[in-house]
Amino acid sequence: MTSNPQIRSFYHESTFTWTHVAWDPQTGSAVIIDPVLDYDPASGRTSMESSNILLDFVAAENLSVGWILETHAHADHLTSAARLKGRLNASVAIGAGIRSVQAHFSKVFNLPADFPTDGTQFDRLVDDEDRIALGNLELRVLHTPGHTDDSMTYVIGDCAFIGDTLFAPDYGTARCDFPGGDARRLYQSIQGIYALGDQAKLFLCHDYPAEGSAARPMTTVAEHKAGNVHIREGISEDEFVSMRDARDARLDMPALILPSIQVNIRAGQLPPAESNGLVYLKIPIDVL
Repeated sequence: MTSNPQIRSFYHESTFTWTHVAWDPQTGSAVIIDPVLDYDPASGRTSMESSNILLDFVAAENLSVGWILETHAHADHLTSAARLKGRLNASVAIGAGIRSVQAHFSKVFNLPADFPTDGTQFDRLVDDEDRIALGNLELRVLHTPGHTDDSMTYVIGDCAFIGDTLFAPDYGTARCDFPGGDARRLYQSIQGIYALGDQAKLFLCHDYPAEGSAARPMTTVAEHKAGNVHIREGISEDEFVSMRDARDARLDMPALILPSIQVNIRAGQLPPAESNGLVYLKIPIDVL
């Protein structure tokens, strides 16, 4: 009996995001990792076009999705977790560090005093070395902070779903200038991922391919140790921190950070409708 899942990855081109469906081939028990809600910033319209592709795949493969897993509260796309939860009767999990993310951004967006900052919008907050059953397989949770405090890696057999911690080797590593970010913690988290072994398959949350190249959903530890432009073998912690701090100081904010965070700290729910029945997202001025 294999200890590894079957995996199908779906690329959301406009946000450069990979969503992964992983399942136990013996039982069909499945998880969805980092799903995307389509959002048009010009019109403010949302749609389930991309997520409907996931739903069609799950139905065609006769999979039973028990969990929707977020690797962190994303700043570059809106999650469709809440809508998928309703369609699939699944539960939504994220790292326990979401509480500090919620506390920070509730102030940025001046959310109501009764907005929960204890993570209760999610069905489960996971911690380092937690386990989630996946049919006959077991999913292991690793806390991999540095990009954000709620960043988690989900390991099933020799497959690891690493969120934004690492990109493809030619693109490097995640930024560390968000609330709770820390370049030194990111370096240490990546060493933990490298310790999974050279043959471990690392499934990316994002890929930004060079023109003419196809996006890659997966790399290996060996590829990163040999050629990651930021953190290959021989790069010391101090060298990495110096590089990352200097690089982050020059980066612009992600294009969708303001709408994304407001939705993603709510586990994919939109803010409550106002007195006219419409839903609004806030745009704080001169804050970020």
